[in-house]
Amino acid sequence: MRIAVITDSNSGITQEVARQMGVFVLPMPFYINGQLYYEGVNLTQQQFFQRLEKDEDISTSQPAPADVTGLWDDVLKDYDEIVHIPMSSGLSGSCETAMMLAEEYGGRVQVVNNQRISVTQTQSVLDALHLIEKGKSASQIKTILERYKMESSIYIMVDTLKYLKKGGRITPAAAALGTLLKLKPVLQIQGEKLDAFAKARTVKQAKAIMCEAMRKDIEKRFGGNLEAQPVKLMIAHTNNQEAAQEWRNELASVFPGYDIMLQDLSLSIACHIGNGALALACSKYLPEDM
Repeated sequence: MRIAVITDSNSGITQEVARQMGVFVLPMPFYINGQLYYEGVNLTQQQFFQRLEKDEDISTSQPAPADVTGLWDDVLKDYDEIVHIPMSSGLSGSCETAMMLAEEYGGRVQVVNNQRISVTQTQSVLDALHLIEKGKSASQIKTILERYKMESSIYIMVDTLKYLKKGGRITPAAAALGTLLKLKPVLQIQGEKLDAFAKARTVKQAKAIMCEAMRKDIEKRFGGNLEAQPVKLMIAHTNNQEAAQEWRNELASVFPGYDIMLQDLSLSIACHIGNGALALACSKYLPEDM
């Protein structure tokens, strides 16, 4: 059977990279000053951040049901089944919508609710491709990815409090105090949603907090020791490529031997945290005997 993998642009996978990987990406819609745009189609990362910096009115939205089923219908002309991997159901209603739409496809479309976003969602796509190579059906892949859905972790250093305040995630008073103290909040995504994790005074301290949190995750949640390399490490950023690359080089001494993926954070996250963010993430490797 021919099985296709579909994800959305919240994964950080661009349309060009998707073609190279042999997968399909549903572009996420954004409204800017009331006009509809699609990530990676008629809205680039550069254009998005330019308009974000200008304080234009930007809001995220779910894909229209017709856009979802339209893509499925096109793909099913050439494939027997689809594994559809949307962003975490804890961060958007698009997963639940896709699951409802899939009920009309007689099992040919399997929607994976595996609580991932950004680089960890990308890893789910890579895992799905690996499972296809091993001969798994779409239904089996859904079961496996959902079984291991919480085997990932993301920590994000926010460079500005402006957008957390704008989105109502912190109060204006807290934002003003944090800006005065030059705080660099560290947030976390452990499946369901974006939560506070720690506060740092400098970028260096924030990096140290994220590294220590990741070391503890690896040793206590994902395998027992760093040398075993039980996880895939990833760095993501918002419009901060140079700093991200520099940090990747620094991490080589903290996590020796790890092949560290580097990717842009999706625009849906960037919309809430703004420019200059750095994230450290991991996803546990699936068992080889899967």
